[in-house]
Amino acid sequence: MRIYAVRVAVGVLLSVIFMPAFAADVFPSRTVHIMVGSAPGGGTDIFARLIGAKLQALWGQVVVVESKVGASATIAADYVAKSAPDGYTVEMAVPNSHTIGPHLFKVPYDAQRDFTPITLVVQVPHVLVVSEHSPSNSMKDLVDRAKADPGGLNYSSSGIGATQHLAGELFNLVAGVKVVHVPYKGSAAAMNDLIADTVAMSFDTTASSIGMIRGGKLKALAIAAPQRTPALPGVPTTAEAGYPGVEMITWYGLFGPANMPRAVTEKWQQDVARVLAMPDVAERIASLAG
Repeated sequence: MRIYAVRVAVGVLLSVIFMPAFAADVFPSRTVHIMVGSAPGGGTDIFARLIGAKLQALWGQVVVVESKVGASATIAADYVAKSAPDGYTVEMAVPNSHTIGPHLFKVPYDAQRDFTPITLVVQVPHVLVVSEHSPSNSMKDLVDRAKADPGGLNYSSSGIGATQHLAGELFNLVAGVKVVHVPYKGSAAAMNDLIADTVAMSFDTTASSIGMIRGGKLKALAIAAPQRTPALPGVPTTAEAGYPGVEMITWYGLFGPANMPRAVTEKWQQDVARVLAMPDVAERIASLAG
């Protein structure tokens, strides 16, 4: 009887000792951080906040969207790569930090080994935009101006190695012009100078620019994609405008540090899928991306 009592006591003691550990394994049980590599107001920030707000409601835990701006989003990516692989710090990633930057300059992480891919969130096309004050009303107008003044026009991007940067250089090659690259720390800052006509043009994402297009601050000259986008149905593709091959699509996806537990990764995947299926979220994404 005494031995039985001792066994029961030990069992109760062990259950008390290990109960907090088991409870801590239930994800999420505290604040979650989604890191963004560009300034607030750009497409990355918009989608991170859209997803984050819905996950916060689902999880009953605070979801913080935090910007670590600079170096074409590689600062944010490096921060996530070096974070604990517990699912509480993830990145809203873009091609700049994971598929372009590592091929253009040295980054402090391995884009393949140092991350856990979680899920694709959305893909959006780029659109050639100019200020409402620009004399260019078509892609051909812009090309004619660039050819008449080699090196005299410039274009903005969210940073060296960004998709806007590559689209601009592709435009130079296909159109046979020389428009000078001006890198910024994120799309929001680049957009301000574009609206002011300080820079002549940009190939920004629809997510970052569509509000300014609809508000009349920017003119959309061409969609840099194989098909027109329902979000801007009256805007021709670059091929329709006479410059086939000037195309650029950006993806936004969630990445965590390497070696995240499978259960945590699957929790992210399942709940982001639930968020993306919500009618208001789908409608918002369609309005931004087409």
